[in-house]
Amino acid sequence: MTAPVVIIGTGLAGYNLAREFRKLDSETPLLLITADDGRSYSKPMLSTGFGKNKDADSLSMAEPGAMAEQLNAEVRTHTQITGIDPGHKQLWIGEEAVAYRDLVLAWGAEVIRVPVEGDASEQVFPINDLEDYARFRAAAEGKKRVLLLGVGLIGCEFANDLMLGGYQVELVAPCEQVMPALLHPAAAAAVQAGLEGLGARFHLGPVLTRLNHKGEALEAVLSDGTVIECDLVLSAIGLRPRTALAMAAGLEVNRGVVVDRELRTSHSNIFALGDCAEVDGLNLLYVMPLMSCARALAQTLAGNPTAVKYGAMPVTVKTPICPLVVSPVPHGLQGEWTVEGSAGDIKALCRNASGELLGYALTGTAVQEKLALNKLLPALLA
Repeated sequence: MTAPVVIIGTGLAGYNLAREFRKLDSETPLLLITADDGRSYSKPMLSTGFGKNKDADSLSMAEPGAMAEQLNAEVRTHTQITGIDPGHKQLWIGEEAVAYRDLVLAWGAEVIRVPVEGDASEQVFPINDLEDYARFRAAAEGKKRVLLLGVGLIGCEFANDLMLGGYQVELVAPCEQVMPALLHPAAAAAVQAGLEGLGARFHLGPVLTRLNHKGEALEAVLSDGTVIECDLVLSAIGLRPRTALAMAAGLEVNRGVVVDRELRTSHSNIFALGDCAEVDGLNLLYVMPLMSCARALAQTLAGNPTAVKYGAMPVTVKTPICPLVVSPVPHGLQGEWTVEGSAGDIKALCRNASGELLGYALTGTAVQEKLALNKLLPALLA
């Protein structure tokens, strides 16, 4: 019997790769393994659910049985991989050995957790998948005040969404501006002002140090002594690529699982894509690069080795109170920023010494210029 192509993970990376592969190869056995419930959903939609009043079931697009039928594949849910044996081309699920022809790691990233003192630390909820979202929605039922940890892209998206859903939101982060690793300060100020206009309150600089029960509510104590009463805490501190199993199997790991332009790890029959993968030095936790990788890797798995290419990869941030599109300056490139506009309508452009556009941040009405600017941006992986 032919060993299957095995994909670990049924998020956007795993299911999209399976779809692309089946367009090219309808016969090779295909096995998808996931630690969660295997429902197909779009992860970016998790930060739009409250504004649209959608529960987890409403965000689900297909049950695992339907996905198995659609993909002519086996989908194993709630299944933990315990080890990978590259030398024998097999992986382990407890005592069960599963052989593979090719193995694809599409198991994503895990939430970064920080220790919090106090008797209510269990009231800190991360949202990294559909099951997390269901747990948080259940906890938020009948509540109004949310303390949100983190003001990065995901934190700002959740803040906007929760306020559209009728919640009061206070945000805490040890930085001077929102999305510090992503945005020019002028664009960050526009986004923060937009969220403040919806009612958000920001505590930039301190961190949450203690969380205690206080009757029906919670009492949060920040490192600067500020005390905030809230009903529950949402953690959006950030994500870290999952690498432990890959490292234990002897694969090369840096920030993510290291792969070349064909998405091949340091072992020839093991590949990686999505949030867990570091592609030619780039670990991009966004949808556009993931889709490019899925198309290229499907070709490789079908017998046509294909190097992935990244063009310009602008990111649309879901903060409708202040529309935002950002194209970060590629790592290693230097340029000078210019800023036009005011209030919520900012156009910040970064150009090198030759005047070539390297990146931008557009807010408000300035986002209308993104298509024209995208044509001027350098490719990330040509």
